[in-house]
Amino acid sequence: MTTDLLDKPRTVLPVAEDGPEARRSTSTVHGSDLLALAGAAAGSLALTALLFVWVAPFDSALGFVVVAYLSFLGLYATLVSFDEDGPAVRDKVAAVVWQSLALLLLSALVMVVAFTLWRGRSALVHLNFFTEDMSSTGPLEPLTRGGMVHAIVGTLEQITISLLVTVPLGLACAVFLNEVPGRYARFVRTIVEAMTALPSIVAGLFIYATVILMLGIDKSGFAASLALSVMMLPIIIRAADVVLRLVPGSLREASYALGASRWRTVWTVVLPTARSGLTTAVILGTARGIGETSPVLLTSGVNAGLNADPLNGPQISLPLATFDLVRSPQPTYIVRGFGTAALLMALVLLLFVLARVVGGRGPGELTCGQRHRRVLASRRDVERMSARARRHHPPTGARHRPAADRSGPNPA
Repeated sequence: MTTDLLDKPRTVLPVAEDGPEARRSTSTVHGSDLLALAGAAAGSLALTALLFVWVAPFDSALGFVVVAYLSFLGLYATLVSFDEDGPAVRDKVAAVVWQSLALLLLSALVMVVAFTLWRGRSALVHLNFFTEDMSSTGPLEPLTRGGMVHAIVGTLEQITISLLVTVPLGLACAVFLNEVPGRYARFVRTIVEAMTALPSIVAGLFIYATVILMLGIDKSGFAASLALSVMMLPIIIRAADVVLRLVPGSLREASYALGASRWRTVWTVVLPTARSGLTTAVILGTARGIGETSPVLLTSGVNAGLNADPLNGPQISLPLATFDLVRSPQPTYIVRGFGTAALLMALVLLLFVLARVVGGRGPGELTCGQRHRRVLASRRDVERMSARARRHHPPTGARHRPAADRSGPNPA
C-alpha cells in the first residue's frame, strides 16, 4: 500500500508568473451601485413627470419633489435587490436616506449663506460699512455713508464679558457634577438640563427685572452680557459635563496611585485630557449667545452711535442691528441689514477658528513654540551635564601625570 501511495502521480499546482500583484479594491461603492442610483433617479423623474402631467392634475413643486424622492427610494431598493440579499438592501437604502438628508441640510446652509451675501453685497464693498456708525446717516442716505462699527464693537464687548462670566462658572460646575456626586449634584444637573430649553425672552426679562428694575442699573451692554450669560451658561455646563464623563477612569486611578489629590488630578489630568471637548462646549455656548436678539433689546436698547463703554448707555449688537434694519421699508436699510448679517456670520466663523486654534490640540500635544523651548532647554541641559562630567572626570593623561608635573614649574 505504501508503494502504491508513492507511485501515485502528484498534482502539480501552477506557479504564478512573476509580476505586479493586482490591488484589491476595498471601496464600498461599486459600479453596480452607481448604475442603480442613476437608473433609479431617471426612473423616478420619469414616473413622477408622467403622474403629474398625464395622470393627475398636480402642479405643486414640493409635491413633485416628495413623490420623486419616494419613487427613487423604491426603485433603488428594487434594483439593488437583484444583486444583494435583504440586509444589504436595507443597509444601502438607509445609507442613501441619511446621505440625502445630509446633502439637503448642506444645501440649505449654502443657500442661506449665499442669499445673505448676495443681498448684502452692495454694502459690503464699501469701506465705510466697517469704519463708520449710523449716528449721522438717514434712511435716504446712500450706501457710501454710514456703517456698522458700533454694532461690531457692541457684539465683541458683550460676548467677551459673557465668556468671562460663563466659562469659569460653567467649567467649575461641570467639574463639580462629575467629581462630587450626590443628591445636590443630581439636583443641579436637573436644573441645568431644564435651563437648556429656556426661551431667550425669559432670560432677558429676568435680567430686566432683577438688574435694571430692582438694582437700578441702566440699560447697557453689561446688562445685555448678563442676559446672554444666562443663555450660555446651561449650554456650556451640559456640554462640558458630557465631555468630562468621557475621560477614562484609568487616568484618574493612575494619578491617585501616584499620590495626587482629587483637585490636583482634575487640574493636571482630567481638564487637559478633555481640552478639545471643552473648547467645543465653549463654542456651542458662544453660538447660542452671539445670535440672540430679544435679550439685548430688553436689556441694552438700540442706539445709532458708537458706544465703547459697556457700563453706561445703550449698546447695540449685530443681531439687533440686523433686526432693526431689515424691518425698515427703505431699500438701503434692508441692504445694510443683510450686510450686517453677513458680517455676523464672518465674526462667528472667526471666533470658531480662534477657539479651535487655542484648544483644538490633543492631550499632551505641544505647540510649535513650546516644542522649540523644550529643544533649547534640552540643549542647555546637555551642555551643563557635559561640563559637570568634565570637571569631575578629567582626561586620563591628566590623572596619570607624575606628581612633579602636576605641581607645576619649579619656582627656583
